[in-house]
Amino acid sequence: MIKLKTAREIELMRCAGEIAAAARQLAGKMVTAGVTTQSINKKVHDFILSKGAVPSFKGYNGYPASSCISINEQVIHGIPTTRKLQQGDVVSIDIGVTKDGYIGDCAATFVVGDGSTEAKRLIEVTQRSFYEGLKFARKGNRVSDISRAIQKYVEENGYSVVRDYVGHGVGTEMHEPPEVPNFLEYPRKKADPRLLPGMTLAVEPMVNSGVAEIRVLDDGWTVVTADGKNSAHYENTILITKGEPEILTVCEEAS
Repeated sequence: MIKLKTAREIELMRCAGEIAAAARQLAGKMVTAGVTTQSINKKVHDFILSKGAVPSFKGYNGYPASSCISINEQVIHGIPTTRKLQQGDVVSIDIGVTKDGYIGDCAATFVVGDGSTEAKRLIEVTQRSFYEGLKFARKGNRVSDISRAIQKYVEENGYSVVRDYVGHGVGTEMHEPPEVPNFLEYPRKKADPRLLPGMTLAVEPMVNSGVAEIRVLDDGWTVVTADGKNSAHYENTILITKGEPEILTVCEEAS
């Protein structure tokens, strides 16, 4: 059942979202050559704790870290290690924060150094596709209206949308109904609910340079592109209102 949030719950989600967004920003600033993904994860972990919150991902279904850091062909769920970032790497960072029982979930992709024109374009299209979907995140529309807009923009730009993983409702649980695909299902297998004020959704396009197909590595977590080409990820937690949608994962400058 889809949970419509009260004014009080929405305020709590704003607080969690602000911390998550600040952690994402902090992590992004660390994306430089020679830095390990493990050190980025530790900085994120310590920052979240310093705000009186906890990392939502750590221990979730056994996940071992406080953030997911995925490099190049890794789509999502990359586990931080001692691997050092190199010039040109495409680095996706996904962060969840729980504060007073409510969750903020967000992600973004960064490039190490100048990066290639193609890497920067992939990141730009992925982020823009989120905002194309956001235009349709309005009362009375359906989840599929968001999905259609994301898929259309991505494919018009020559990329493909991951179909094995989707966005989702979020609140007191990391994954709540409804699912929010980044593509249209034919025929549609899942419910396509209307959007109502009080819905809180994690909308998260995952976009591949090449084919949409993916596979999971032997660690049971890391998802990679089937053809080894780069992938990018962009996510925010949003609120459906009576008017324009609100992005809950926003923050002031993090330090």
